Amino acid sequence: MSSERRADVVVIGGGPSGLSAATALRRQGVDRVLVVEREREAGGIPRHSDHLGYGIRDRRRFISGPVYARRLVTETADAGAEILTGTMATSWRDERSLYLTSPRGREIVSAEAIVVATGARERPRSARMIPGSRPAGVYTTGELQNRVHLHHGTVGKRAVIVGGELVSWSAAMTLKEAGCVPAAMVTHYDSPESYGVFNLGGRLLFRPDLVTGHRVTQVLGRRRVEGVEVEDLATGDRRVLDCDTVVFTGDWIPDHELVRSAGIELAPDTKGPLVDAAGRTRREGVFAAGNVVHPVDTADIAALGGTHVADAVLRYLGGTTAGAGGVRLLGDASFRWVSPGLIDLSAGIPARGRIETWVNDLVRVPRVTVTQGDSVVTRRRLPWPASPGRVFRIPWDVLNGIAPNGGDVRLHLS
Repeated sequence: MSSERRADVVVIGGGPSGLSAATALRRQGVDRVLVVEREREAGGIPRHSDHLGYGIRDRRRFISGPVYARRLVTETADAGAEILTGTMATSWRDERSLYLTSPRGREIVSAEAIVVATGARERPRSARMIPGSRPAGVYTTGELQNRVHLHHGTVGKRAVIVGGELVSWSAAMTLKEAGCVPAAMVTHYDSPESYGVFNLGGRLLFRPDLVTGHRVTQVLGRRRVEGVEVEDLATGDRRVLDCDTVVFTGDWIPDHELVRSAGIELAPDTKGPLVDAAGRTRREGVFAAGNVVHPVDTADIAALGGTHVADAVLRYLGGTTAGAGGVRLLGDASFRWVSPGLIDLSAGIPARGRIETWVNDLVRVPRVTVTQGDSVVTRRRLPWPASPGRVFRIPWDVLNGIAPNGGDVRLHLS
């Protein structure tokens, strides 16, 4: 028989966004806040990202991932929130209660409000539909860092990194720390998608062969990886890159299974829960924060999103807000996704006052046009590039002047 516990707010996920939400809620007077984390320790991905670069925006610090994670956990515990580790929210009993599974057995937890902060994951090789044999030595960045930093395992001697995002350079750093040469980085873009300063630093530090404008067509090897076959997208020519390790980086998808199983509406573009600027989902009392909303942003931005959604939860507990409504915010074909997907004037503005988007192609001097129906609401040229592989941020005030009941609002990029 399942035991049952109650809380004012349950936060599903003990990464930066979930922990920050829980800390903010406790500090603002919510009595019973419970964080549910499936790993043995809370802290999320930063726990096994053992390099500097964390805490810049939310803490004005430049610290390593493990240090950042420990500080988040300590602050949440000191604030008085309860953290249940080694515990998974497996299904919903009803709209305000969940079944939890852990070594202790099965439990039911009920709450006035639920914050989903389950994060995102990289698509593995199988989801990318890359053919070939199934040898040892194939990882995602998360699997690689978990193996090296948490379990102190070994990898190969020569690696090919598939992807050119910020996380791809993180993978290169982990490989080097494990004694494996990051020999090549393959991307279908004309240059790595990460920020220019990281591309320059990574090239100087690791000196990989940058195989741009290519895609991986096959993984080679029987028991162990022996190489990858790549294809030039311009000419169709193929060649083999010798390696004994392959790391597939980026290509993120939200961990949305819990949201989907509840029947909560997903945004077709992000594949995460459809939310407004406050982090409210279409289901009253259920909120979402961090990289489950859209894949993917840095840990400090996710943490700021968690703090932001706590304000909406407080308003809900006080009886002043309900579930998300409003009109849809959509992007044209230039955008892979746009977030938040709902505009409700009662929700206020999002964290940091930005619309967050992901573009498909590089636009060095972008012009954003906002339309609603047949009307042009705003045209604005932005002084920063729209680049694939990282979040492109658009000031929220480009939406000033939209009609609350005027139909879908669309973003156009030129």
